[in-house]
Amino acid sequence: MLTLEDIYEIYVAHKDDYNARVEEFTIGHKTFNFNSQTSLLGVINLSTDSWFNHAVCYHSEQAIRRAKILTAQGADIVDIGAEASSQHTQRADQVKQTSQLLPILKTLSQEGILTSVETYHPEVARECLKAGANVINFTGTEKSEEMYQVVAEFDAAIIMCYIQGKHARDVGEFDFTLAKDPIEFLYNYFGKETEIATKLGVKKIFIDPAVGLGYSNFYYKYEYVSKRLNYQIKSLLSAFRLRKLGFPVFNQIPTALEVFAEEVRSAQVFTSVFAALGKNDILRTHEVSKVKAVLETMSLM
Repeated sequence: MLTLEDIYEIYVAHKDDYNARVEEFTIGHKTFNFNSQTSLLGVINLSTDSWFNHAVCYHSEQAIRRAKILTAQGADIVDIGAEASSQHTQRADQVKQTSQLLPILKTLSQEGILTSVETYHPEVARECLKAGANVINFTGTEKSEEMYQVVAEFDAAIIMCYIQGKHARDVGEFDFTLAKDPIEFLYNYFGKETEIATKLGVKKIFIDPAVGLGYSNFYYKYEYVSKRLNYQIKSLLSAFRLRKLGFPVFNQIPTALEVFAEEVRSAQVFTSVFAALGKNDILRTHEVSKVKAVLETMSLM
């Protein structure tokens, strides 16, 4: 069982890093004060294969309506994806992605709603940024320099993920033994990637340990649930260590379907507490209003 002693142990071991400050920047019309306030990224899934069906939108009008609702609930940015990230779902090629995304992005841009697009295709990213997207949620490692160049061209922001594979659809079982200290490994990985990106002109970077990707031993084998949740929660609690790189830390709040079952919509409310304690700067969540309430309550303490 996770105890207060465990949390304190993480803090004591790395307390010199706890008050590290990160870059604050403007996205679209909004200035983000990451050093004093946690931001939220709401979710819209255009793929009907997405397992979290509460976030699925079946047509453009529904997606636009949900984006307005998420913004009213407290989302600072709305993240839109046209392809489900799990391995065995239907692929959406670049033509399908752009045909679905562009009408939505153009309308939301006109409405003043900030948007992020989840993709690993530089060509899709370019068209989406032209249509008014503000952030690219880059869920890949291939063609990374090309992606950084596209983002820099539009002075957009990028969410830079750590992925054990070419992209979110190309992951197998997560290797928990990649390093004795995963945060130290991630620190070195993101140190190299942010250096490449900034040299190519990218100024607005989020670093994402990607604890919520669909590795086969994360969500599809119950025997791994304890090991996976332990890794995810400790990663959330230790996120402040990555802030030493000078960039805000982004995290998908995990959803423990195997544990919460029919109460799965409460899972992200639970794990958001650990994300807040670990000083994650921006959280991707399907449950914006509930997580917003958690963050506001914790800010009163």
